[in-house]
Amino acid sequence: MRVLVFGGAGYIGSHAALVLLSRGHDVVVADNLSNGSFIVIERLEALSGRKPAFIRIDLRESESVTRLFQEGHFDAVLHFAALKSVGDSCSRPLEYFDNNISGTIQLLLAMQTSGCKRLVFSSSATVYGEPEHVPIDETAPLRITNPYGRSKLVMEELIGDACKADPSFTAINLRYFNPVGAHPSGLIGESPNGVPDNLMPYICQVASGQRESLSVFGDDWPTPDGTGIRDYIHVMDLAEAHAIALERIPGIHGNLALNLGTGKGTSVMELINGFERINGIRIPHRIVGRRPGDVAEAYADPTKAHNVLGWRSTRGVDEMCRDAWNWQRMNPRGYHAPSGNDPSTIENPRPSARAPIITA
Repeated sequence: MRVLVFGGAGYIGSHAALVLLSRGHDVVVADNLSNGSFIVIERLEALSGRKPAFIRIDLRESESVTRLFQEGHFDAVLHFAALKSVGDSCSRPLEYFDNNISGTIQLLLAMQTSGCKRLVFSSSATVYGEPEHVPIDETAPLRITNPYGRSKLVMEELIGDACKADPSFTAINLRYFNPVGAHPSGLIGESPNGVPDNLMPYICQVASGQRESLSVFGDDWPTPDGTGIRDYIHVMDLAEAHAIALERIPGIHGNLALNLGTGKGTSVMELINGFERINGIRIPHRIVGRRPGDVAEAYADPTKAHNVLGWRSTRGVDEMCRDAWNWQRMNPRGYHAPSGNDPSTIENPRPSARAPIITA
């Protein structure tokens, strides 16, 4: 398949692009590089032996996006292009709605115009908000608690309406829980801008000495060790699920939502202890008060994804901690600073958003 990976220079999108390349798909990466890096493209080539085509473009630029689809002749789209921080979305809700929702509208219009009608969407378990029970399956009520989650739910609804309006349009919304880890090579991984929002990259920055200690938000939750429980899933498991969903989508009709998780909850302290054990590094931490909006536990019931896609996660906490630290150790500043003479660490070039597709 010829696949457009929008947001493919970011964390999850880059790993998905790598899996697609390794499975023989023709990949075009489109990204505005707000949360991604052009360095990713060079490293995808190093890992796969195949360089994906790349275009720098913002999904909200309707003329450029329409032209991209007219020239690209894509069979399917993977949609990762979104702002993604829960905390940041509370400070900048309108920017999240503009970027995530407006961008998705432009994408759907361009797909409709070009006749590309297969979409795999990067959704989120944040659409469930505060769960009534665990594990969480796809029938759980959708309870939005922040603007980021609201934007993801609206994006799902827009995609669902497009499928209802055109029976030939098919979409799979992958609601994943807490992505962590990196490719085991250490060449691609999570490169947060500023202070990390998520637990694992913060642990890694404490381990590398960039931050003094980790704050654990509450040790009085109704859980075995008092710390919050989440479903951490290796990014390579997620990437493989996206590739399988893409390959199975021709046999699916309409709009489908699937949870991606391990089906097992891991507490904050279990993750810290696992990181210390597998990597031999102590993580200084301190207990602070609970954060507003947090819940005691949230983890997935991934049964439907297994039944529909034949997919299940295969990597455990040890692999998550090992690969995350390997990435951090090899890239202490992520993609943000060059290191040594490695040509893949050149500063980000800035091709025009209206440039034609760069062929591999």
